[in-house]
This record gives sequence, structure tokens and C-alpha cells, in this order.
Amino acid sequence: MNNLQIFNNIYKNKRVLVTGHTGFKGSWLTTWLLELGAEVLGYSKYLPSDPNHFEVLDIESKITHVMGDVRDNSFLVKTVDDFKPHIVFHMAAQPIVRASYDDPKETFDVNLGGTVNVLDLLRTRDYVQAAVIVTSDKCYENVGLDVGYKESDQLGGADPYSASKACAEIAFSSYFRSFYQHSATLKVAAARAGNVIGGGDWARDRIVPDCVRAWSKNDKPVIRKPDATRPWQHVLEPLSGYLWLAAELLNSGKGNGESYNFGPDSGEVKSVGELADEFLKFWGKGGWVHEPLEGNMKEAKLLKLSIEKSHKDLAWAPTLNFSETIQFTADWYKRFYGNTEDIYELTVGQINDYVAKASAKKLRWVKA
Repeated sequence: MNNLQIFNNIYKNKRVLVTGHTGFKGSWLTTWLLELGAEVLGYSKYLPSDPNHFEVLDIESKITHVMGDVRDNSFLVKTVDDFKPHIVFHMAAQPIVRASYDDPKETFDVNLGGTVNVLDLLRTRDYVQAAVIVTSDKCYENVGLDVGYKESDQLGGADPYSASKACAEIAFSSYFRSFYQHSATLKVAAARAGNVIGGGDWARDRIVPDCVRAWSKNDKPVIRKPDATRPWQHVLEPLSGYLWLAAELLNSGKGNGESYNFGPDSGEVKSVGELADEFLKFWGKGGWVHEPLEGNMKEAKLLKLSIEKSHKDLAWAPTLNFSETIQFTADWYKRFYGNTEDIYELTVGQINDYVAKASAKKLRWVKA
């Protein structure tokens, strides 16, 4: 299927800002936007790992690439004013829970302060028509419920990362109600997703990168909490939600001022140990060892989201089941480490395969 035909063909020739474009999710989103015909400005402070998906795909040569800190408000404003984007995806963040214990102030400065800088820029710039502010599934006050958290549930967080994302959601709501609500030109929404997996992630303290690093060297990864459950989803799942949400904001204003969860179906929520075992089926060999968390670091045992609102308001639904998610991810890494093909084309190929599967399920954003 022609990528330009999906999402109501909204992205063709649009100028799109992606903050955090060098990150795992950001580099996949940037690649998809390029395939949709968009002109992309990427704004990011650093490369997240070595190797990293952004460099492996040579995305820098395909976009307007700026290394900048979202905390640097004057540089952010100048950069964005020069580009004048029609659409903004704010994804820049300190994304690691364990790192938030090492430097909690930086986590709040980036995840809250950086988001406020973006929100304030949107308040005073009439060239932006739609914006999606990306936070996290961990923005909810996790009380261990075995039902999916809804967008109306209480925000909060025991660890600095989760709390910073809850704060970012509160800031978004405040800016919308104070400044954007009656704007004739700007439509804004927030998106909550987490625990994404897929090819090209080498960040520390994430289960798939830890496994791939170890297995590629015939070692065994260490798993801290194998019984912890997470709403695992392929990176393309929430990205399809973000892209469709922005398209709906532009098309009809639907979703304006709202927050949306994007995640797998409730039956697809699996434990860390189940993920590692399923990955091994496609990887072919290896194992893992369990070593419990130490110190005062807390990590929720149970977490899943309700996607009822996204389904009802946006007619969005996940495309891949758990096994397909793992297979997509394992195939990418196996082919990368096999050194047999162009990695950009491999990544685009997986986007096309994902769109074809969504088309077979007759999802709304594909038929648009």
C-alpha cells in the first residue's frame, strides 16, 4: 500500500517538528513521516546509545537535523521559528526509570521543564496547526489494579520518572484550559504509551536491548523482575496512534484537549519473563538469569492501560498480537546483526508490512 494514502494523506508536504527525533521512538516516527512525504525538523540533545537507530538509518542526511536541548528555551524558539512547522510531535525526554533515581532533578527539568517550553511556544505561535504531546503510561498513580488504567484515572508516580510524566500531563491540561481551548488555529492532544519494543533500540535497562546485547555475544541477560507485567507493543503501534491523532486534530478537531492511551489489547499484556522466552523462540538460542532489584528503586509489578477511549473516539486499535510483535522485533535484530541488507530499507519494509497488516484488519487510519 502507498504510505501517502494513509492518515488521510495529511502529512504530504507538511512541515513537521519532532523533538527527541534521535531516540528510538523518535527515529521510527521520523522515518515514517519521511515515507508519508513530510518535511521533518528533528530537535534532540543527544544520541541515546552506541549503536543507535538514528545513525544506523542515516536519518541526519534526510531531514533538518538540530542538536538542541528542550530546556534551552531561547534556542528552541529560534530553531522552531526558522522552520515554522505545521505539526509538532513532542517526544524529547529522559526516558529511563532507573536513570531518574541517579539524577531526579534532570529528569524533572527535561520531562516537565522541557515540555513546558514546548507548550509555551505553542501558545504564542500561529503557524502550528496541530501538536501531540507524548508522555508515558507511567503517568498514572499505579496502585496495582488488574484493570487497565483509564485516561480519567489519578496521575502520579512513586519514582521521579513517573512523577515527571504526571507533571507534564498536568501542565498540558493547564495550558490547554488556559490558552488553547478557544484557539481558532491550534489543536493539541496528549498521548500516553510505554514499553514499546522493536528493532533499533539499544538503550540501557530495557529488556529487549539487554537481551539482544547479551545474546549477540552468547551471554545471558540479567532480568530484575521477570514477573512484572507490561503492555508490550511494537513501536509502530503507538506511532500509528500519534499520527492518526494529529491527523484527526487537523481534519476535524476531534481529540482536541484530550489525552489518549495507546497500547495492546488487554489479553496481550505479558510478563517480562514471558517476553524474554517468546523472543528466544525467534532468536534461536540463549537464556537469561534473574537478579532482584537492589536499593530503594521501585518498579511497578503490574501495569496495563485501557484503550477504550482511543477505540471509541479515534477508531484506533492495535494491529499486532504479542507473538507478531516479538517476531517483528527479533527479525529486525537478526537481520541487522547478519549484516546482509540496507537497514533503512529494512525499517521501511517493516513499516510497510505493518501497514499491510493494519489494512487487512480494516483499521480506520489505513482506510482514511
